[in-house]
Amino acid sequence: MILACQNICKAFGEHEVLKNASFHIEEREKAAIVGINGAGKSTLLKIIMGELPADEGQVTLSKGSTIGCLAQHQEMESGSTIFDELLTVKQDVLDLEARIRSLELSMKSASGAALQELMDSYDKLNHEFEQKNGYAWKSEITGVLKGLGFAEEDFRKHVNTLSGGQKTRVSLGKLLLSRPDVILLDEPTNHLDMDSIAWLETFLMNYPGAVVIVSHDRYFLNRVVTKIVEIDQGRVTSFLGNYTTYSQKRAQLREAQMQAYLNQQQEIRRQEEVIAKLKSFNREKSIRRAESREKMLEKIEVLERPAEAKADMHLELEPRIVSGGDVLTVEGLSKAFPPQTLFSDLDFEIKRGERVALIGSNGTGKTTILKIINGVVPADAGTIRLGSRVRIGYYDQEHHVLHMEKTVFEELSDAYPTLTNTKIRNVLAAFLFTGDDVFKRIGDLSGGERGRVSLAKLMLSEANFLILDEPTNHLDIVSKEVLENALNRYTGTVFFVSHDRYFINTVATRILDLAGQELTGYVGNYDYYLEKKETMTRFTAAPSGPAAPQETVAESEAKLDWKQQKEQQARLRKRQNDLKRTEERIEALENRDKEIDDLLSQEAVFTDVAKVTELSREKEALQTELESLYEEWESLSE
Repeated sequence: MILACQNICKAFGEHEVLKNASFHIEEREKAAIVGINGAGKSTLLKIIMGELPADEGQVTLSKGSTIGCLAQHQEMESGSTIFDELLTVKQDVLDLEARIRSLELSMKSASGAALQELMDSYDKLNHEFEQKNGYAWKSEITGVLKGLGFAEEDFRKHVNTLSGGQKTRVSLGKLLLSRPDVILLDEPTNHLDMDSIAWLETFLMNYPGAVVIVSHDRYFLNRVVTKIVEIDQGRVTSFLGNYTTYSQKRAQLREAQMQAYLNQQQEIRRQEEVIAKLKSFNREKSIRRAESREKMLEKIEVLERPAEAKADMHLELEPRIVSGGDVLTVEGLSKAFPPQTLFSDLDFEIKRGERVALIGSNGTGKTTILKIINGVVPADAGTIRLGSRVRIGYYDQEHHVLHMEKTVFEELSDAYPTLTNTKIRNVLAAFLFTGDDVFKRIGDLSGGERGRVSLAKLMLSEANFLILDEPTNHLDIVSKEVLENALNRYTGTVFFVSHDRYFINTVATRILDLAGQELTGYVGNYDYYLEKKETMTRFTAAPSGPAAPQETVAESEAKLDWKQQKEQQARLRKRQNDLKRTEERIEALENRDKEIDDLLSQEAVFTDVAKVTELSREKEALQTELESLYEEWESLSE
């Protein structure tokens, strides 16, 4: 074990972010911390790094181990070039190299014991230099920079001239080169293109130390991590496996917890009913049984109702009218921002019902193509034709379609003046805007909140052709899954740009790859695109032969399940009928018992010895049968 968090508690005011959070990380282990936005993931990283004090608990790092962290937002000011900034990480190697060169000069003029001493030092320093990969420091820096998406001509750019995203990539490069025993990464893929993310995946999988990642990139987590640490309403739970395995286990665990709670509540109610019924028999034995059951009930450790997950966003996308079969035709499309040419002479078509993903490296012009189609940016050349009855709904990653000065409520009411206030309130509530949240200014919202407002407008548009530019940016994993499900149910056409490979894999039915100013089409999802791109000559068509036997097996299993279900229902009906007959018999015997008591109190009867004897024997037999019936009823009621 290299890192351990024990009973970490943290609150901001009355809001408890972390409640007795405990987990550990083994050497070389790759783990992810997941949870909804605001769950406390970044807070936990800051506590581990000592940047934020915990209210209670402790963080333990194994003796002699080093730790490094990449935060989401970097405040990097440096007059150095990109290459020189990364070179600072290798300063110890450069100093070592300088000492070796100095020794080489000294050895030229030394002799005897002094020379031997210098040679011993030289060997020792050389060994240390080799251990630190000193002979390859330049290629190591170059490899990391290229892997993170910097071209060689970028190496000479000064850090203080870079964008925020580029500075984050420089910080990530410095962290990877420093090779601490534990790396903490907060959203490391946010400013990387797909090629760079793939490079980072390979780097981290082969990294000799431990890695802890906070990320919404589910495809990235699936590839890299072998443990998931979930923060849910302040509680921390660990799951072995990647993200998909965790998602399945988490759903099963939540279902099991809820089922256990419901089963226990049902059992408590049933026991209370049995106790009440036993007491109603008003017999000494039945009362004792009732009291025994009451004591058992008091000893039960009552389960808490599992906390409900945060309310999910509700998104339903449905076109108002059906478009023609040909939705979009693009011919000869070209665009340049001199001196750079983004693309030239592009041709492609989109048919009704397709969900097409446009992918490619950063800066290839993907967003520009969407803007040209929407008339936001003019094309240099080419034609764009929309099919008949096509109605576009546009989701802009920069949210230029929103008005920063308006409130959330005004944004919808002005766009759709025919909607009632109640309808607008209901729509906003479905996107998690309730109470006074609807009166917040768009300009004051977070990126995720603006994304939800844009999605709400998109839903109300009832468009039959959705054009989406990075729709999952700033959305938490739950909201991403809601969007994926909505798009998969959508009967219209979708054309989108995204770097979220899990989202592409789930939604896309066709992929257009923009590379080298040209488009290449692939029919299928992202996994198929990767396979096809690597082989280009091999088609992966699922064999049709085994389908029939599989269907036969499935059909047989269905029939077997149906038969078992019918048998179980028959047994249950018989038990219910037996219980009803037993209760009716108990009621009849108890009534007869009362009748006998009434008869025995009459003078005409209690003075007749023969009659009293007969009634006493009947009452005794009746009591014996009742005792047996009470036990039978108790057994049947289980």
